[in-house]
Amino acid sequence: MERRFKRKMDALDDIFTFISEFGAENGVSEGHMFKLSLAIEELFVNMVRHNVGGGREILIGLEKAGESLTVSLTDSDVEPFDITEADEYDTGRPLNERPIGRLGVHLVKRMVDKINYEYKNRQSKITLIKDLGNANV
Repeated sequence: MERRFKRKMDALDDIFTFISEFGAENGVSEGHMFKLSLAIEELFVNMVRHNVGGGREILIGLEKAGESLTVSLTDSDVEPFDITEADEYDTGRPLNERPIGRLGVHLVKRMVDKINYEYKNRQSKITLIKDLGNANV
């Protein structure tokens, strides 16, 4: 299931509806869908805020195959940002010593089991994979 969303913050309500409908149609637990919703929200917001050259809509894809759920976010006409190479965020440091930003990417990495990144012809695609059989909801 795929759908395009305007690269505006007010598209988030439509995105949450899309995600919720997919979860209900595919029997995905609320716990898994909550984590994926947070991850999708974080990545979508980052694309809108930081991929300033992107003028097109953002494509979000959801697919369930067995006990695996794949989410993809594709943004066009943008510079690359490989989330898989983003610096780790040290949550053990005191709050006043932590850098501003990067916490959202850290959380996304903790909510899914695998992240892939592709960049070709000014198109950035982030793919998240969640093992639905994983008891760590």
